[in-house]
Amino acid sequence: MTTPPDQDPPTVLGSVPPLRAWIRTFLIGLCMGSADGVPGVSGGTIALIAGVYERLIAAITAVTPGRVIRFVRALTPLDGGVDLRGAFAELLELDIWFLLALVAGVGTAVVIVTHIVTVASQETPALLFGFFFGLIAASAVVLLRSLTVESPFQIGAGVLGFLLAFYVSGVSNTAADGGSLALVFIAGMIGVSAMILPGISGSLLLVILGQYDRMSMALADFVDALIALVTGGPAEDVTTTAVPVVTFIVGGLVGLFTIARVVRRALEYNRRATLAFLVALVVGALRAPVVKVRSEVGFSTDVLIAFVAAAAIGAAFLLALDWYAVDLDLDKI
Repeated sequence: MTTPPDQDPPTVLGSVPPLRAWIRTFLIGLCMGSADGVPGVSGGTIALIAGVYERLIAAITAVTPGRVIRFVRALTPLDGGVDLRGAFAELLELDIWFLLALVAGVGTAVVIVTHIVTVASQETPALLFGFFFGLIAASAVVLLRSLTVESPFQIGAGVLGFLLAFYVSGVSNTAADGGSLALVFIAGMIGVSAMILPGISGSLLLVILGQYDRMSMALADFVDALIALVTGGPAEDVTTTAVPVVTFIVGGLVGLFTIARVVRRALEYNRRATLAFLVALVVGALRAPVVKVRSEVGFSTDVLIAFVAAAAIGAAFLLALDWYAVDLDLDKI
C-alpha cells in the first residue's frame, strides 16, 4: 500500500476502512485471541483459516528500523517541520487499520479467556488441565501427520525439541510460583512470537515455561484493578498489577520483531529440521498439565476420570477445528 511519489499521502478519514471490514477483522481477532489463550491451539492457525495470515505477516515484517526512523523524524522538526501526514503514511504502510482492529479483537478475547482460566484453575484444575492435555495431544497428532522427516539431522532436532520441552515443563511446573520479571520478559518474547506461527501455540510455550498460570492471574488482577479504579478504587493497585503485564507485553513486542524473524530465517535455512523441533516441543509439553494436576490435587480415581474426560473433550474440539481447516500445510508457514 505504497503512496506514489507524485501523490499526496492519503488523509486519515480517507484511509479508514468501512465498518463491515472493521467488524470482520475484529471478529477474526476474537477467534485468534481465544485460540491464543488456550494451550494447544494456535492463533496463527485461525489466521490461516480466515485468510488473513499473509496480510498479518506482511504487516509485521513491514516494521523495519528505517520505517521507524522515518516515522519518528516526521514527528520532529528535524526536516523542516513536523509532517503529520508523512508520519501517517508510514503507519499506512504497516496496514495500521487492519492491525488495530485485529489487536482489539485479540486483546478482548485474551482478557475474557484468562478470566475463565483463572477461575477454572482454582475451582476445577483437573478439568482445566485435562482439557489442555487433550488440546495439546490432538495438536501433536495433527502436526505430526503433516510433518515429514527425512534425515538424521531432522530426527536429532525433533529429539532435542522433545527432551527440552519435557524437561523444562517438569522443572518449571514444580518450581516456586512466578519467577523473576526477567523470566516474564523472556516468556513474553517466546510466547507472543510463537503465536503467529500456524500450529504452534504460544500459550503452550508459556505452560512449558511455567508462566501460563502466572500471566493469566496477573492479567485478571490488572483488569480487575482497572475496573475498581473506574469505580473509585485506589490507583496503587493498578500500578502494582500492571508491572508483570507491561513486562510481558514489552517482551512480546521485542519477540515479535526479533525471535519471530529468527524462526522464519530458520525455516528458510532448514524448514524440516526447524518444524521437527517445533512440533517435538508440542509432544514434550504433554508432561506439563499432568505435572500441574499432580502437584495441585493429586491423581485419585475421581481426578483421573475427570482428567481423561476433559482431555477427550479438548481433543475432540481441536480435531473439529482441524477438520474445518481441511489440511494444515506446514509448507505454508
